[in-house]
Amino acid sequence: MTETAARRLESYVLGSWQTGSGAGKPLSHAATGETVALIGSDGLNFADALAYGREKGGKALRAMTIHERALMLKAVGMALMERKQEFYVENSWTGATRRDGWVDIEGGIGTLLTFASKARRELPNAKVLSEGDVEPLSRDGSFVGRHILTPMKGVAIHINAFNFPVWGMLEKIAPALIAGMPCLVKPASQTAYLTELVTRAIIETGLLPDGALQLVCGSAGDLLDHVTGQDVVTFTGSATTGRKLKTGKAIVENAVRFNMEADSLNAAILGADAGPGTPEFDLFIREAANEMTSKAGQKCTAIRRIIVPRAHEQAVVEALSERLSKATIGLPDDENARMGALVSLADRDGVREKIAALLGDGEIVHGDPDNVTLVSGDAEKGAFMSPVLLRCANPFEAKAVHDVEAFGPVATVMAYDEAEEAVALAERGKGSLVSSLFTNNGGIAAEIVTGLAAHHGRVMIGNRGSAKSSTGHGSPLAPLVHGGPGRAGGGEEMGGMRGVKHFMQRTAVQGTPDMLTAITGEWVDGAESRSGKHPFRKSLAELKIGDQIVTETRTITREDVEHFAEFTGDTFYAHMDSDAAKANPFFEDRVAHGYLIASFAAGLFVDPDPGPVLANYGVDNLRFLTPVYFGDTLKVRLTCKAINPRENAGHGEVRWDCRVTNQKDEVVAQYDVLTMVAKTWPLAAEALDQMAG
Repeated sequence: MTETAARRLESYVLGSWQTGSGAGKPLSHAATGETVALIGSDGLNFADALAYGREKGGKALRAMTIHERALMLKAVGMALMERKQEFYVENSWTGATRRDGWVDIEGGIGTLLTFASKARRELPNAKVLSEGDVEPLSRDGSFVGRHILTPMKGVAIHINAFNFPVWGMLEKIAPALIAGMPCLVKPASQTAYLTELVTRAIIETGLLPDGALQLVCGSAGDLLDHVTGQDVVTFTGSATTGRKLKTGKAIVENAVRFNMEADSLNAAILGADAGPGTPEFDLFIREAANEMTSKAGQKCTAIRRIIVPRAHEQAVVEALSERLSKATIGLPDDENARMGALVSLADRDGVREKIAALLGDGEIVHGDPDNVTLVSGDAEKGAFMSPVLLRCANPFEAKAVHDVEAFGPVATVMAYDEAEEAVALAERGKGSLVSSLFTNNGGIAAEIVTGLAAHHGRVMIGNRGSAKSSTGHGSPLAPLVHGGPGRAGGGEEMGGMRGVKHFMQRTAVQGTPDMLTAITGEWVDGAESRSGKHPFRKSLAELKIGDQIVTETRTITREDVEHFAEFTGDTFYAHMDSDAAKANPFFEDRVAHGYLIASFAAGLFVDPDPGPVLANYGVDNLRFLTPVYFGDTLKVRLTCKAINPRENAGHGEVRWDCRVTNQKDEVVAQYDVLTMVAKTWPLAAEALDQMAG
């Protein structure tokens, strides 16, 4: 191991890198004990930093559309990926192996890129988000309401844990920045050097507006004394610290949004069907061992309680002990080491104390907390520990195993007799981030998962069907919520675009259709519309919200319906048999196919010549509202509802409100038509190249 010169960590606030006053507190390499960095934030003005973020960063981000922010993050993510090898060097200082670091570093960057991608796919290229349907508030339609989402006008303060210094930052700043909220990141001191290195790489890209991202290396000091009702605080760490911060005076008085994700006593449950010799049993053993040894068990999602059928308890203990005995422990950058070190000697001592408490409820069946065999490194200087497996013979009478978390490579096996007992044992953790169930029986899965759900943020089912594709028990994923009730903190992070909305204010807006259209950028039925040139002949440069066509009419005949039935093969009785149709309580006689109506509607409103409309890519919210009988006459009102231009492309999406009515002006069908439309027409060569690429 080469000697590493300790560097003084800096904070990035008020648009520049600043060093706190004083010499700084030394931070040690987890596996060698040498000092690798000095940290301290004394002398920094946190009130000014928050004001700078609100006024400088927030204003710049809110001036951008959601897609512009997402593309900015995509570029940041790609730049970070190019520099990932630099990050792996300091990853080993945390005690994590390269395999462990992959989850933190590339997993974190991947999460950032996933948010950027989903935002462009799932959210409009707008500054204001509409949510839900328009609510009619008057009989004549002149007064309507809708919910909108706009960015909070404060700073998103992210206080992170030591175990994921990269992912922990990136998974939080991604949704906040997409929402239009500037961020101030306060990493846990012990591994802040890696967060600082990644933040430097982000700042050096020059892609973020000034004030959009700030970093505090060292104590948070009086930071949370200066929060307002427009700020948001997210916290990951111990429940004790989280509760203390959450009840701070300024947090309480200003009703500041506070999202907490705390460590929890997560469980893995073996189904009664998954005995020795089944694929599920082998998967269960592999997953439990992996969760105990990955990052030396220092993961908020790690398995702490191993809940198994009593008939298989001894088999689990033996199989798991055998697998754990093969876990080679040593220096994180040693290719022969599967498991590295805990983050510090103090953490190792703390885990040993927690094991002593757990021994009040059980016995050690594998491992020795005080002795470790290494393939490399020094057991005195590095925070190394052997995996320790305990067994609790009477889990329903025990207390410590359901209350005490040893935040390291430690788990306890306990037995159950019936499925409801497995659920009851998991519930005694008082709320968890995740539990997993290994079974190939749908009935067992239904009973246990529905029982677990109220006490868990996530439940993973492992079996032979997903053995090769599953991301495992301990991996939070960007599209799914991460968090949990009770002891786990009561919060939610990620969850795809749900996470973005956490940093936005939901507001109910009431007014005329014209006013809501102007505010949301989405046409509301009853708002002003314009006729004239067929809207399909307009490029995005010409097209406006409210451009509309009302078509000619078409009468539905018996021959139309029977030809459609023969041509498509859809001979459902309501279209073909008069007596059967009349016996149906919804119909008076034979009716036209719903898809025939949609097809005829397209024939009425489509302009057939080549033009700015490049493709139809879908239909949303299709509803058939009134039966159509032979002799009914249909017409279509097609209105430009929303325009969503793509950044860096020669086209955009247009959403059209399509309303089909009969001769009585009854709405027969209602839906949104989705098309790709060129920004200009004819298409420039550059736009053609973009689409081809």
